[in-house]
Amino acid sequence: MVESEGSNFNNIILQIIKKSLFTERQIEIILNQKDLLEYKFSITKGAYYRQVGQSREKLIALFYSIILFRGLGILLPDDIDVISKLSEKISVINEGEIFPEREEEVISVIDRLIRQACNM
Repeated sequence: MVESEGSNFNNIILQIIKKSLFTERQIEIILNQKDLLEYKFSITKGAYYRQVGQSREKLIALFYSIILFRGLGILLPDDIDVISKLSEKISVINEGEIFPEREEEVISVIDRLIRQACNM
């Protein structure tokens, strides 16, 4: 994988973002709003706050979806455990360096675990 120029994220995080409900900019905005990222945005103030609103609505919808799926038994305790463990690994990956030759392997493992948890 080639490192994305000008991105605040490493390649693994970028691959996960591409598969998420959020854009890279929305993730940056959420991190900025939670004081987890100091980044100067090169967009107008109006566009920035419009994206803040869009990001907030997506995040709210995500939380409602998790509550709904958990309440209906679609998302099981084992699934929550997988999500928690993957989240911990992503935190470590985000803070550290991964050798470029291992990036595809890491993405493949994450993808396989998520697909297993979502098996229908």
